[in-house]
Amino acid sequence: MQAALASPVLPGRGDCCYTSCYCEENVWKLCEYVRDRAQQPLEDFYAIFLSNENKMIPIWKQRSGNREDPVIWDYHVVLLHDCRDGQKFIYDLDTVLPFPCPCDTYIKEALRSEHNIHRDFRRKLRVNPSDEYLRTFASDRSHMKDSNNEWRKPPPPYPYIKTPGSSMNLDDFISMDPRVGYGAVYTLAAFTERFGTPV
Repeated sequence: MQAALASPVLPGRGDCCYTSCYCEENVWKLCEYVRDRAQQPLEDFYAIFLSNENKMIPIWKQRSGNREDPVIWDYHVVLLHDCRDGQKFIYDLDTVLPFPCPCDTYIKEALRSEHNIHRDFRRKLRVNPSDEYLRTFASDRSHMKDSNNEWRKPPPPYPYIKTPGSSMNLDDFISMDPRVGYGAVYTLAAFTERFGTPV
């Protein structure tokens, strides 16, 4: 069993910048905090996008879920801390699991096995180094507006995130096509082999 972090890297869950249904921006803000204020190297952190070709993925232990039933997301984003002592932790602001949660525990409790999941729901993960994510991610939040240009969910209070070259490239991060976007795309089995303990 993994030991707890010797000292907190990020604020407690309740003190983090958080907006419901904007997980990609919540994780961007966590990366920003690590870059600007944390005492840990930014290169030890990764923004992880979870999705698949159908944009239908089950994740368990989500705050918006119902007991033991999974939430079916089109995508979800978490932060991975790959500690230099070999420990690995997941920061998910939408989970009922600990914050941070040992990566093995998160895989076992929140992602579970693919063996009993229909192929249409099998998860893939795009692993983005945090420094690259801070440089390249952009979202004008247009995906959160309906056909009447009304917000489906209230947006974060700060200005939208953009880069010199883009105001919206969220789809490149959600895509699990390894030929597009940034980072590296893993199957759940390959991710578990790389960052967890294979089961």
